[in-house]
Amino acid sequence: NICFIVSLIIMASNSVESSGGALNMIGLGLGDEKDITVKGLETIRKCKAVFLEGYTSILGVDKDRLESFYGCPVTLMDREAVESECDEMLRLAQTEQVAFLVVGDVYGATTHTDMAVRARQMGVKVRVIHNASILNACGCCGLQLYNFGQTVSVCFFTERWRPYSFVDKIAANRRLGMHTLCLLDIKVKEQSEGNPARGGGAHPPPPRHTGGE
Repeated sequence: NICFIVSLIIMASNSVESSGGALNMIGLGLGDEKDITVKGLETIRKCKAVFLEGYTSILGVDKDRLESFYGCPVTLMDREAVESECDEMLRLAQTEQVAFLVVGDVYGATTHTDMAVRARQMGVKVRVIHNASILNACGCCGLQLYNFGQTVSVCFFTERWRPYSFVDKIAANRRLGMHTLCLLDIKVKEQSEGNPARGGGAHPPPPRHTGGE
């Protein structure tokens, strides 16, 4: 059937070859360094360079723990590096095996989809190794995943910026009898309001939302 054929295609495209370049986008799961899949770990150990995306989500352990478990150095990439300066990584992936690590699942953020598209536009082969994501792990609370409506992000409010669009989406889900998964904002190496320009200035400490807030 169609699902079986698609599965075969995905398996073939995700096989790691000993020669040739590729961007290996690897999900790390939600907990610590040991949540990576066997296939993900085997792929990392075959790569020339390993990069960790560190701003859309944060793993529960330091980068040093990853490096010790993986047996190789890991380069941390912040928002600016991922969104504006990733061409160097993609050029390396044209000739070498490169790993791009993502907390949760690879396609849990549109930023990663954009990177995959950019890589293919540059002629880079893209392989994806999935892992657990909050989008399915939220089932641990006892609510059925089939009954969730659209997911919303709850941003940090500031004196100048107070977006309430998430409220309308929660209300729309409620009218349909659906649950809502709310993703709480984090800020990692974000420019302060007093110095908003990228490329310079002080970065405030990385705050995180809490459920009480």
